[in-house]
Amino acid sequence: MDSQYIQKKKLPDAPGVYFFRKNKDILYIGKATSLRDRVRSYFSNDLIKTRGRLLVDMVTLADEITFEQTDSVLEAFILESELIKKHLPRYNTKEKDNKSFNYVVMTDEAFPRVLVVRGRNLEQEAVDFSYKYIFGPYPLGNELKEAMKLIRRIFPYRDNTCTPLQGKPCFNRSIGLCPGVCTGEMNQKEYKTQIEHIKLFFEGKKSRVVGLLKKQMTAYAKTMEFEKAHEVKRTLQALTHIQDISMIKKEKSITAYQKNDADTQTHQPAKPFRMEAYDIAHMSGKNMVGVMVAMANGEFDKNMYRKFIIRSVDRSNDTAALQEVLKRRFNHPEWPMPDVMLIDGGKGQINAVQKVLDQVKKRQEELGDVDITWPTIISVVKDDRHKAREILNKEALNTLNQMSEQLQDDIIRLNAEAHRFAITFHKKKRSDNQGFLPR
Repeated sequence: MDSQYIQKKKLPDAPGVYFFRKNKDILYIGKATSLRDRVRSYFSNDLIKTRGRLLVDMVTLADEITFEQTDSVLEAFILESELIKKHLPRYNTKEKDNKSFNYVVMTDEAFPRVLVVRGRNLEQEAVDFSYKYIFGPYPLGNELKEAMKLIRRIFPYRDNTCTPLQGKPCFNRSIGLCPGVCTGEMNQKEYKTQIEHIKLFFEGKKSRVVGLLKKQMTAYAKTMEFEKAHEVKRTLQALTHIQDISMIKKEKSITAYQKNDADTQTHQPAKPFRMEAYDIAHMSGKNMVGVMVAMANGEFDKNMYRKFIIRSVDRSNDTAALQEVLKRRFNHPEWPMPDVMLIDGGKGQINAVQKVLDQVKKRQEELGDVDITWPTIISVVKDDRHKAREILNKEALNTLNQMSEQLQDDIIRLNAEAHRFAITFHKKKRSDNQGFLPR
C-alpha cells in the first residue's frame, strides 16, 4: 500500500476508529481525532522514526484501510478498546496483557461503584469486592482520566468516597458527579438503570442508550414526574452532544506528527486553558482569609493553590478583601496568567475586580509591557443554600474558543473547590488563634 491509495481514499476529517487489513483480516486498529489526518500520518517519510519498525511492517503488509466514524473522540476511545479486545489484531500486541494498563470496573453491589483499577491490582482488589463488569485495558492513563471525567458528567455514579443512604451528601454529590445515592435522592432501581446505561456506553452501544433514555423520558412524562423527565432530557442532550474538547487536546498533545496534505508538521502541545477562582472566608470579619485555586484543561492544578491572610480589612467586607487578594496575586508575574478569573457575587464584585485589573494593566503599560493577554472575569451567583444559580458575564466566554457545556461545568466545580479550600483555611486559622481547650 502506498500514499496514492490514501489520496484516493476518502477519509473524513472526523473522529473514529480505523482498520489496517490484509485479505480482510484485521492487522491493526487505532483511533483518531481526525481519521483523515491520522491515517495519512502512516505514510510520512519519517514513519520509522516516529512510530517504529513494527508499524512500518504493518503498513507495508496491509492492502486495505477501512474505518468506522463516531460522533465524538470519547466514543472513538471507547470503541477502539472494545474492538481490540474482540479481534485481537496482531499488531496491537502492545495493547494486550500489560498489567500496568488501566481497567474500568463496576462492582457487584446493590449500589455498584465505578472505579479505575490497574491491571496488576485487579486480582488483589477482587479480594475486597467482586466485579460485575470489567472494561479495558486502556493503555493511556491520561486519556482514560479525561474520558472518565466526561462520562461522569453525563452519567453521575458512585465511587469509593460515597456511602449509600448515609443521610448527607458526599463531596461529589455537591458538585453533581454523584447521582444522590448517599442522600436517597436516587433509589436502587434507578441507580441500576444508570449503571446499565454506563455499561452499554462502554460496550460502544450509544444508540441503544439513546433509545432507552427516550423511552424513560416518555414514561416519566406520562406519570407527570416532570422533574425526572427533565433530568433524563439533560442526560440525553449531553450524550448526543458530547463536548470532548479536553480529549481532543489530549489526543493532539500525544500525537507529535500528523500528515497534512504533502507536508509533515510537528505540533507542540497547546497552551493549557487556565482558570483561577478566588474566595474569602471569615466569621463576622474575624480571622479573615482569602484563597486562590487553579484549573488547567479541566484538571485542578494544586501546585498553584495559594492562601492569603487578609491584612487591609478588619470588618465584614468581602469585596475589599477580594481586591487585596487580587492585588497581591498580580505582584507575582512568575505565576502563569489565567484565561478566566472566577469570583463569587454579582455585578458589583465583577466591577471591583475589573477595577483592580485596570490598575494592573495601567501599571504594565507604564512599564512598556503591553503584550499581555488579560483574563476574562466571570462570576457565579449563589442561591440561599449556597448552590450555584447563575454565571454572570457568560457572554464574554463567547470570545473564547473554549465555550462549551463542559466549560460551564468546570466553572461550577472550580467555584466549589475555592469555597472548600477557603473554609478549610479559615477553620485552621481560627483554631490556631484560639488554641486548643483542655478536655
